[in-house]
Amino acid sequence: MIDDLLQKIELSDKSGVAELIGTEIVSQGRAWPIHLSLYPVAQRVLNPPFINPHLPKMYRVCREFIPYLSEEDIPLLVRLEISEYTRRPKLEKVFPPAQTSSSGPFEDLEAAIREGKREKTAALMAAFQEQRGKAELARRLLLLGSGYLDQTLGHSLSCTAFILLEMMERPEQDSWPALVTLADYFCKGGFSSTPRLRNSALESEQALDHHLLRATTGRGIVNLHHTITRYAVERVRHLLSDAEYSHLISCWIDFLGGKDAASPAIEPSIKINDYPEFYRFFSKREERPVLASFAGLVPTEEGRKRLARYLVRAVCDSYQGNYDPHYLTGLGSALWVVNRHWNQASLALNALRQYLNYFFTHMIY
Repeated sequence: MIDDLLQKIELSDKSGVAELIGTEIVSQGRAWPIHLSLYPVAQRVLNPPFINPHLPKMYRVCREFIPYLSEEDIPLLVRLEISEYTRRPKLEKVFPPAQTSSSGPFEDLEAAIREGKREKTAALMAAFQEQRGKAELARRLLLLGSGYLDQTLGHSLSCTAFILLEMMERPEQDSWPALVTLADYFCKGGFSSTPRLRNSALESEQALDHHLLRATTGRGIVNLHHTITRYAVERVRHLLSDAEYSHLISCWIDFLGGKDAASPAIEPSIKINDYPEFYRFFSKREERPVLASFAGLVPTEEGRKRLARYLVRAVCDSYQGNYDPHYLTGLGSALWVVNRHWNQASLALNALRQYLNYFFTHMIY
């Protein structure tokens, strides 16, 4: 069944995919294994006219939702994923070289990117990974991408980060499809020169929180990416030295520009008894009552889990067959802020407001 599913997704055979998964995806415990099996094809899903690999990034972010969901919720998420991967064009298959080339310095990889040679770049990535390890390749690619945040709305770092995280967490999978996607992206974007590390001191937690409040301030796609980019930096922090982490944070702060921070007015809390009651607000795209329903949930761990489940479920239940991948990647970043900064209500609710505004404004019913 899985091989047939991957082939039909590859061919963008919507009716064939729908018929194939049928009730299989809602069978007890089957949905998440099906998601995991999508790895090879998910890495190659494109989102024209953008060159950014939004869908491979989305694939990894979906993993972040699982701790919040019940068994009955997961099929909705996976069905949404499969629909999105099926309807979009795919990067053509590139086969790995018959023999792994020897790994030279990372500068050879940068030179291949400058030449726009995707296959050569992917082969050099594979050789570097084999001889230096996945963590070292990831570290070098993250630093390389850090020099291009302004040009890419942060994607040169955020897409790269999540694709690498999934690749590292899936040792049973061949990493070649992910490497080809990254090689294709870096060649198309011209991300070929690693910037010199900035000698900036690591910001205090208070200062970082203020910058995050700035990031979560504002509406629209640019401001949403301010939050997504910080989310990505924190997810890959374990791969970086303190100096490298400080460098990425400094690049992110520059990406924010000069915008001010603004805190939302915290509405009086509305008690929501169950998901159907919540979805009545959500489906009407009523930002203020949705935020008010979350105000009482943020302070407790159980409340935050309920908040996350309601949001993921509502985004899935609103699906009509055509989604912007930022509906899921932006949701991941908002939930990250809530769970990390639950004790700062203005910051948590700012992130939720930013995400809800983007979703409600751009969602097509």
